[in-house]
Amino acid sequence: MLRNKAESMLGLAAKAGRAASGEFMAERTIRAGQACLTVLATDSSENTKKKFRNMCAHYKVPLYFCSDKTDLGHAIGKGERSVVVVTDPGLAQAVERHLQDSKEHDGGSEYGK
Repeated sequence: MLRNKAESMLGLAAKAGRAASGEFMAERTIRAGQACLTVLATDSSENTKKKFRNMCAHYKVPLYFCSDKTDLGHAIGKGERSVVVVTDPGLAQAVERHLQDSKEHDGGSEYGK
């Protein structure tokens, strides 16, 4: 399935050191202007969703909703994670392409652009 490909690309980004995960590190990365793509778990709290929607819109970072916290964390080789930010433009583009192809299955996307 396409979502699995996106999760695999997130795993590659994490192994390459080109991803930040968890709310604190993701927020810090976005505010530093290093984020190319943000992926938020669909089962994140409404406050977390609102915070990252607003932040991504302000900093013009594409935002996608994909998987749940468990699957998102598993994709990057960690425990549960609400959010993963990709910092490499090429990897972000690859993840985004797979997420766009599967958006009708996972809740779609939002853009901060």
